[in-house]
Amino acid sequence: MTALRLGVVADDVTGACDLAGVVTAAGLPASVLLGPPSPSDVPADGAACVVVALRSRTAPVADAVAESVAAGRWLLAHGARRLYQKYCSTFDSTPAGNIGPVADALAALVGGRSVGTPATPAVGRTVYQGHLFVDGRLLSESPLRDHPLTPMTDADLVRLLGAQTPRSVGLVRWPAAGVPAGERAEHVLLDALTDHDLDRHAAALADGDDLLGGASGLAAALARHWAAAELPAQPPAELPALPPGGGRVVLAGSCSRRTREQIDAFPGPTVRIAVDDLAADSARAVAAAVDAALAAIPAGPVLVTTSLPPDELRAVQQRHGRDHAAALAENALGAVARAVADAGVRRFLVAGGETSGAVTQALGVRQVRIGAQVAPGVPWTVSVGDRPLALLLKSGNFGPPDLFTTAWEVGP
Repeated sequence: MTALRLGVVADDVTGACDLAGVVTAAGLPASVLLGPPSPSDVPADGAACVVVALRSRTAPVADAVAESVAAGRWLLAHGARRLYQKYCSTFDSTPAGNIGPVADALAALVGGRSVGTPATPAVGRTVYQGHLFVDGRLLSESPLRDHPLTPMTDADLVRLLGAQTPRSVGLVRWPAAGVPAGERAEHVLLDALTDHDLDRHAAALADGDDLLGGASGLAAALARHWAAAELPAQPPAELPALPPGGGRVVLAGSCSRRTREQIDAFPGPTVRIAVDDLAADSARAVAAAVDAALAAIPAGPVLVTTSLPPDELRAVQQRHGRDHAAALAENALGAVARAVADAGVRRFLVAGGETSGAVTQALGVRQVRIGAQVAPGVPWTVSVGDRPLALLLKSGNFGPPDLFTTAWEVGP
């Protein structure tokens, strides 16, 4: 049995798959457990990294902390040598959390402090002087300022994290690597501009007891370090083959700019579900979407979406409430996924972290195996179980504009 080198507690499903995909590509075979672990759950055979994918990013703080600690304990009980807190590369959170409170709890669990960075240069996320940049722009000036659940209007990570925790927050400024001797802060954030910077941090942090954390960039650097130093070379990931046919469905709930670009670029049939219709009669709106999707499937991939541009989204949230509008959309896409799967669909591409959580829950998927990446942080997966499903679960901001068309060319 492969030793469990890294145990990861992730705050959403797409972030979990992102991290699992990049560490697998870096030489550390990974699997993802969807949802809080139960006593009967065991890590997948051959996994040197196990990621527990929670839906805790925007959950009540107490719930997020309790689920994260339970996941951390399960990972440690199954032999994880290091614990890693996975959060979004755009530091998605609010002044209440949940990054800070979860970091406090997991650091206490391992008896150390937390050290990490959201920097992921492969997808344009860099940190300089403690400020987070997205494709060269400050986070607060990027499209993330309009995020429907966690609008990011400040780019200063020390200030953002400091608002979420009573513990001290420090910063290691570029070009230093690792945590300098004498650093007293209980949470330490790291500048990083390139993958080389992350590799230097990883080499300095690979041994020790501190909680590590951040997005997938630092995790990939740790995987490269450990794979080179400790693990035998691994063959490329191969997923089980699925029977041909069955149809292909894209489910897009993210309202991010990149997902909206992908929707606009998709040339196939598109089924739009209006939140107003869901509020009026959810069952009827879902049934109509399922009928339209099943009718279009024989012609090729079909897109079902609830996504809206920022102005329309704000209007919907004003009419129905932010959380209720989000729940209506997520539950609808989950119901569509379940209905078309019952009709024989076996291949799904899902855009959005909350959407991916709702869809995998509706489909009853508990664990997935990680395959090749279609784009940085966007791997195909296949569910573990009697009826395997191919699932590409992507963050709303990830992937090229033509992803909804090209991803199928390399899928299982």
